Amino acid sequence: MRGSFRLAPLISAIGVSILLQNYVQLAQGARPKPGGQIVEGGFNLFSADGFDVRVTWLQIIIVVVTVALMAGFSWLIAATPLGRQQRACEQDMKMASLLGVDVDRTISLTFVMGAALAAVAGMMFLMYYGIIDFFIGFLAGIKAFTAAVLGGIGSLAGAMLGGLLIGLIEVFWAGYFSSEYKDVAVFAILVLVLIFRPTGLLGKPEIEKV
Repeated sequence: MRGSFRLAPLISAIGVSILLQNYVQLAQGARPKPGGQIVEGGFNLFSADGFDVRVTWLQIIIVVVTVALMAGFSWLIAATPLGRQQRACEQDMKMASLLGVDVDRTISLTFVMGAALAAVAGMMFLMYYGIIDFFIGFLAGIKAFTAAVLGGIGSLAGAMLGGLLIGLIEVFWAGYFSSEYKDVAVFAILVLVLIFRPTGLLGKPEIEKV
């Protein structure tokens, strides 16, 4: 589908996702299953007027792993031959091929890296919430796409910023308004970003050279 229109990979990915969800539902059942607590314990950050702010060790692990992966992949893209090949393919795939870049290998490795990051994110999601069901990845994937659009497609720092902002929007909306409509608030922000700033917060506008 590389030579097809730009939405073809996205539409096909959503289709495969729906296929896998229904396969898991048929094979494993639709009932949620407990995953169990892998990391337990934590400490109180501070207390005030009977209100405790508690931080768990699992939350700290998630933050440390996220920052480490962010730093590692930022270095990989900025300072390694594979990163230079990825940036070259992103800018001009045909010219990169003419200059000796193995485009097929670069794209394949990029997909492998994306799948590995998604696997780590899925494990952290499972460890935090402790529940497994056939629908567990769909909403998380949609919100990941929303975070990428909000931060700017193609920007690692933008994706992390977008994810952080989405988390804050959900928490504050659930705390001050209604937890039932927190997803609506997130997707409303996505619509506003697509209308008023389609490149995202840290994305760069595409410049077409004539």
